[in-house]
Amino acid sequence: MQKNIIITGTSRGIGFELVKLFAKAGHRVLALSRNEMPIASLNLENVTAFSFDLSDAEDYKQVGNFINTHWQQVDVLINNAGMLVNKPFSEITMDDFEAVYKTNVFGVAELTKVVLPFMKAGSHVVTISSMGGVQGSMKFPGLAAYSSSKAAVITLTELLAEEYKESGISFNVLALGAVQTEMLEEAFPGYQASTSALEMAEYIFSFSLTGQKYYNGKLLQVSNSTP
Repeated sequence: MQKNIIITGTSRGIGFELVKLFAKAGHRVLALSRNEMPIASLNLENVTAFSFDLSDAEDYKQVGNFINTHWQQVDVLINNAGMLVNKPFSEITMDDFEAVYKTNVFGVAELTKVVLPFMKAGSHVVTISSMGGVQGSMKFPGLAAYSSSKAAVITLTELLAEEYKESGISFNVLALGAVQTEMLEEAFPGYQASTSALEMAEYIFSFSLTGQKYYNGKLLQVSNSTP
């Protein structure tokens, strides 16, 4: 059955691969990224891509209008977009922290709020976090803003699952380990991950369509390595 899927952070890495997987499976996709060209240039059937900045209040209205006009319903929201700053703590500015949290936390909350009125029982909100945001996991210097923001969305997911438990909408969060993406290179220059962006996208694709049957308000650690 054709579903309506919204994915953020689609210009590269896991998000880019996810759009292609959903399109190939016959679903309708709204691909949101600051740079819409990588997806738009693929000319995929049933895929709409427009420029979207998680820190721009006006862009959220555009999303709401699109859903209202074209879909009326959203089955899956994948909060995949992320921003990473890799600096020693002594050098991270308040502006750095604010930029990271605006994308990784406030943006996730705001887009989820915009999309929720269009969701129904059986819909699934999947937020992509990081192993660095998991309490008790190994931590790495330079990632104070990034990893702490990824911890925030884990708790946010648990809270939303509780607040909306009567609705039948599920909220889950995936804490990813090392995946060979541009962002991994920014965090750990030269490190080679054993998992590719496509392999992780295939897992998220499957989980977002079926995971709500088995999980709600849960953190799943999707990692086979450290980092």
